[in-house]
Parts: sequence; C-alpha cells; structure tokens
Amino acid sequence: MSPAQAPSTQPAPETDAAPATAGETQPTPSAETPAPEAGAESAAPLAPEARSEQPPATEQPAAPASAQEDQQPATAGAAQGADTDTSPNAGAEGGETSALPEPKDIPLVPPEPTWNTFHGQLNAQKYSPLDQINADNVDELTKAWEVHTGDVSDGSGDLPTSVWSATPVFANDTLYLGTPFYRVIAMDPGTGEIKWTFDSNSTLEAMTQPALKNRGVAYWQAENPVAGEPCQKIIYLGTMDAQLFAMDADTGELCKDFADNGVLNVNQWNDVNSKYPLSLLQPPTVVGNHVIMGWAGKDWAYAEAPPGTVFSVDPQTGERQWQFNALPPEIAPRTGTANVWTGMSADEGLGLVYLPVSSPSPNYWGGNRTESIPLATSTTALNVETGEVVWSRQWVHHDIWDYDTNSAPTLMDIEVDGKTIPALMQATKMGFLFVVNRKTGEDVWPIEERPVPQGDGTIEGEVYAKTQPFPTKPLPLLDQDEKPKIWGVADAVSFGECSRLWDNLSYDGMYSPPTTKGEGVLAYPDSAGGVQWGGVAYDPVSQTAIVNVSHVVQYIKLYPRDEYEQVASGSGNEQGFAPQEGAPYGMRLLNATNWLGMPCWEPPFGELVAVDMKTGNFKWRRPIGASQKWGFYMPEDMGSVTLGGPAVTAGGVIFIGASMDSKVRAYSMADGKELWSDIVAAPAVANPAVYEYKGREYVVFVAGGNTILKDQVSDQVVAYALPEKD
Repeated sequence: MSPAQAPSTQPAPETDAAPATAGETQPTPSAETPAPEAGAESAAPLAPEARSEQPPATEQPAAPASAQEDQQPATAGAAQGADTDTSPNAGAEGGETSALPEPKDIPLVPPEPTWNTFHGQLNAQKYSPLDQINADNVDELTKAWEVHTGDVSDGSGDLPTSVWSATPVFANDTLYLGTPFYRVIAMDPGTGEIKWTFDSNSTLEAMTQPALKNRGVAYWQAENPVAGEPCQKIIYLGTMDAQLFAMDADTGELCKDFADNGVLNVNQWNDVNSKYPLSLLQPPTVVGNHVIMGWAGKDWAYAEAPPGTVFSVDPQTGERQWQFNALPPEIAPRTGTANVWTGMSADEGLGLVYLPVSSPSPNYWGGNRTESIPLATSTTALNVETGEVVWSRQWVHHDIWDYDTNSAPTLMDIEVDGKTIPALMQATKMGFLFVVNRKTGEDVWPIEERPVPQGDGTIEGEVYAKTQPFPTKPLPLLDQDEKPKIWGVADAVSFGECSRLWDNLSYDGMYSPPTTKGEGVLAYPDSAGGVQWGGVAYDPVSQTAIVNVSHVVQYIKLYPRDEYEQVASGSGNEQGFAPQEGAPYGMRLLNATNWLGMPCWEPPFGELVAVDMKTGNFKWRRPIGASQKWGFYMPEDMGSVTLGGPAVTAGGVIFIGASMDSKVRAYSMADGKELWSDIVAAPAVANPAVYEYKGREYVVFVAGGNTILKDQVSDQVVAYALPEKD
C-alpha cells in the first residue's frame, strides 16, 4: 500500500442504541390542510399527549405502559413548507396543552468556567470562557501530565475489545473518569495523581455492543451540602448490564441510601420485549434534583426490541420520579427502541430537558410500524419536573435508514434580523443542522417538507413517507442530490471495481429506500457519516457554531428471510450482515470500498465547519485530520472520518481529537487554520475537556480509540497546558 492510498476501513455508524424511526404528530385535517398519506408524518413542532407516568414516591415501581395515544394539536401554527399546520403544542393528560414551566433566573451560559457534564455544560455548547490559552500561544502547549488506567483490551485475550470515549468531568476540584472496565478514577486535575478509584466489578461482556464501551460519569451535588454528611456530592457510573452506581465524590464509597446500597438496577423496568439489558453507556444527564437516563441497545438484531424509555430518578435515593415512553402502547410490542442512547441537554431556566430520540426497530424495514410514531427520530423537549412533553420535532419520518438523532442538541442565544432568539441546533447523520426556537420548537429559518424517493415496489409491507423535512439554513453539510463521485485513484488501482459497484447500486438521492435488487442501494449520507455523537460546539461571543462532519458512502441490501439464512456470513463492528430477527428481511450494510479497502468515493473524508449563527451561512470549512492505516498517512487535504466532537474557548481556539491519525489538534476559530497538534496513543474519540485549576488552564484528551476507525485502542489520559513560568 502506498502513502497515496486511503484507509482500508471507514466507519460504520457509532450508534450505541438500538434502531428507531421518526416522530411528530400529524396536524388536524382541515380544508386548507389535507391529511398526510399513509407513512407520512408532519414536520410541525407538535407535542403529543404526555408520554410520562409518575410512579409512587415511596417505592421503586414496575415500569408503566410504554406510551399513551398520539394527540392531535389543539391549534394551528405557521406553515413549515409542507402545507401543514405546525403548532408546538404540549402534552398534558386529556388533550390539554402542557404549559411551559415557569422560567427561572438561571443564565444559559454559566458565569464561571465549568466542565462538569459530558458536553461541558448542560447547554451542550462545549465552550470555555478561559483565554489563558489562545490563538497566539496555543503552539506553545506542552504535556502537563498523562495517566494510563490499565483498563484496555485489544480483543486478543479473554476480554472483548475496549472502546473508550469518556469526556473527563471537572468538578469538586477533581477530575473524574469512567473506564470501559466500569471503574471510576478520581484524579488531581493539576498532576493526574490518583485520589481514589472505584470498581463496580461489572461483568466484562459485550452484551449489547460489539465492544466494552464507556462514555464517562455524571456529577451531582446538593444545593447546600451538609458538612460531614456522606453523599452530598455524588458520582454516577452506568454499566452495560444496566446497573447505575452512586458513590461519594470525595471518597469513592457507595452511597448506601441510594437504591440498593448504592446500586440501582435499571433493568427492573425492562418489561416489554426484554431481549437485552438497557445498557447505561452514556452518563446520565443531571438537572437540578433529577438524574435522567437513557440507554443503549443492540443494533440491527431484532424487529421486536425494548421500547424507548427515559427515566428520571432522585439523586440521593434512586427512586423513580418519572418515566418517558417514546412509542405508543399499541405499537410498542411489535417494534421497539426509539430510545435515547446519547447525551441530552437542558435549559434550567426554562425547566426543559431536550431528548435526541433514535429510530424504531428494525432499522431498515418498517412494515411492522407503518402508523404514525410521532416521537421517533426527533428532538423532544420535556418538562424536567414531570417528564411531560412540551414540544417535539421529528427529523425523519418513518425512518428506515438508522438515522438516529445521535447527539445532544446545542442550546444558544442568537441574533437573527435584529432579534434575540433562544435557539436550539440539532445536528444529524444526514448532514442537516436543524435550528428551532428552544422554547417552542418553531423554525428559526424555514424547514421545508420535500418529496423523497418512493422505492422500487419490491419490499413487502413497506409504506414510505411521501416527504421529509429539509432545513433551508444552514445549508446541508453534505451534497445529497447526486450519486457521490467515484475516486479515480481507488477505481484505477482496483481495475474498475468501484465503477462496477456503482453500476450495481441504485440511488435516487437521499432517502432512497433499501432494496433487494443488485448490490442494494447506495447510502449517502449514511448512518455512519454526517455528524456523530460528539455534536456541535458553540462560541456565544462570536455566535459561531463548530461541527465536524464525515463523508462516508455505504450500501444496504435487504434479503428475504430464506435467502438471508443462506448468504449471511457474520458481521464486523457496526457493519456486515444483521438478521433483523422477526422481520421478513435480513440486511447487509457495507462500506463502499475496493478490495484494498480504499474508499470508492472522492475525498475529503472529513471536514471541520464553522457556521455564522447570525446569518446561518458557513464562515469556513476545511479538511480535518488525516486518514491512516497500516502506518501510512494520507495527505491532510483528504481529511479523515471522525468520531468525537470539538470544544471551543474564549481564546479563539477549537480543540478536537476524533481523527484516524491519533492526533489531537487546535484550530483557529477565526479561519480554521491548524495551530497545534500532538500524537497520542490512539484516536482520541472522546470530546476534550477544558478547565482551570490553581490558575492554570488545562485541555485534557482521553485517547481510548475505537475499532470503527482502526484497530488501535489505548487507556491514555493526557493533559496539556502552557509552560509554567519561573
């Protein structure tokens, strides 16, 4: 393989959850608004009847029914490009509108530097107001300390491969990390010295994922901590077998008053289609006195799977406060998922928590779920105190492409046409950046319903959505109109293999449905590309959004059940054959590469993009990272597929790892120029953390790797800072 060649593996989707579909309610039919056809659902910001139940406060109850019936909106709103009513109604019992919670005087951007959640802050801006490190001196960064946890496996021994994408949490003058062996490590933020460790002694088996996986821990503290009392400050760690551990943040000792001596069995609420545990791989989202948990499942395996639920529990007792159910109860037993497997965001002032809801099961055939499922593949805003739906926007109707809403929406206040708008930006796998009012769910810039392909008529039981929502601003991050161009180098060295593959793949543009014909349907954007779970960072001073996007082409084929049993030959990490057990079709998903593993599509394979949120226009975009395989590095103008997201600072710097070449980098916020880089032990697929400790600013990366990018994993935690002055 020559240095001009691209990597042999491109990632399939980094989806920690079971599949799901879309979710918005249909508008009430009227003379002006015809009812949608079967399979089509409205893009309006509508909230169906509240899909939450209030368990008794005195016990750990069994799970309630999966959902209540869909509710039609009470009033009509402004058109959203599809001749449909679009009122952002709430979801109270009996069809009443659920009012927005009474606003509190809590600023969206904390006045003091903080990095105490997975995305830095509850608003998911991944922003630090620190400017000790800035665009002028970032090239002077040096390694301040590094730690190797010992919790790593390359899969060659008795343990599955480890995948580590935990963002360090800085709180209580301590740096906290969860590991893929389900341990917690508390470190001195200035030296990396270990303060204490906690071992959950969890079973190290790949129960729902192809690898051992952890994205870190969550932190809570009492509003007025009582001196000398244990568990006034708590760290939470979830495990793949659905156990939530709560430990004292100062000592690492289990909190005995929390659930069963410090351990909550979340799987006790897994009572519909319980084919696998509700894996707690993403740390909970802590909002006030609510510890809010989604869960991850097993992709592509079953038509009938556990239906999507989100739980809020008391931070000190573990008692369930409310439960959100994404699927209607009459549909849930014959489908499943539409879960929340990634991070959430929250606006404490508005009293809202924002859920990125994934798609229903199975992923690539929807004949078992042709009715409206209004909360799937959506962003849904809940009243944090009750779990009731306040508004919801569906981003994919009848999702049969595994287009999970896969990252926490980023909250921001933006100036548009002279008005300050409380906004929310939801990035997607499709390369869309949807921007709505976070109070109401209404469009900031128009979101239009446009016709989409209707398939070749060969798939049994399928009813396709007639239209899908398309944002008009910002423009799509990926070109979705035409078949991706073939990379001439990859085609030439494989003697036309890429051209032959393209000839055998159907493609009618984005949302081309899966097929049984030929080699299948070309998928672009696909479930592995676009924006992944790292999400969007935001600089509130310049009102600039920063997002990394991957260009990946895959292809999907459905096989009738009897044929699938004859051809299925196993699968790799998030690609290959998958049974969709219980559906009439199994499926195969492959990366569009030649026999050498070179991408058949033209570079760049990944980019970093800046968006001016005052106008919705791109400020700049540039390739990010370098593709690498077998020791060879590709030219950086080709970019790299990325996993993990950016962080931004008041110093005008963007920090990000995420690329295949195992480098961590700093870019200029102003123009995207690379300012600094360093090589780490494996791809740093975790979002970085930025904090100040004893007057010194630190940037910390977890370099854990992910075999979706390449077969290189590690247990490295590394902190960078400017050299100390004499």
